[in-house]
Amino acid sequence: MKEDLTGVQRIYAHHVLRGSATFEEVPPSIAELAERHAAILDCGLPFLAAELRGELVGYAYASPYRPRSAYRCTIEDSIYVAHALTGHGIGGALLRVLIARCESGPWRQMLAVIGDSDNAASVALHRRYGFRTVGTFAAVGFKLGRWIDTVLMQRPLGAADTRPPD
Repeated sequence: MKEDLTGVQRIYAHHVLRGSATFEEVPPSIAELAERHAAILDCGLPFLAAELRGELVGYAYASPYRPRSAYRCTIEDSIYVAHALTGHGIGGALLRVLIARCESGPWRQMLAVIGDSDNAASVALHRRYGFRTVGTFAAVGFKLGRWIDTVLMQRPLGAADTRPPD
């Protein structure tokens, strides 16, 4: 995956500079992305890459939702696809595999924190894979000259809340 970080940086930089899916406003360096990547893997969480004809066209990962121990069974997903290839099933393929990998681990809930309530494609993608909308934070970010909402979605994993964690 480390060799793919140049592609990750290219895809993410587009979303940072031109989109509302992330609230970052300055694209992180490859070194910063490498640190983030290592932190995700250190938690035992998956970081996936999608390639098409040898080029990285999308990536997805799960990360801890919050650092406090009571949240240890809750994770958050992130999915980014090359701008020119959105709507071609790459995000769905990544999310399907990400969910399957996470269901084989100790996690019980997956959250999607979707930047921009106008991001209908991301909301629909998550809904197709079993997420339900649990709320919206209105106008919590200001980017690209406007206020942006955050849509919160949730999906149970594995045994979910039917028994205590292992």
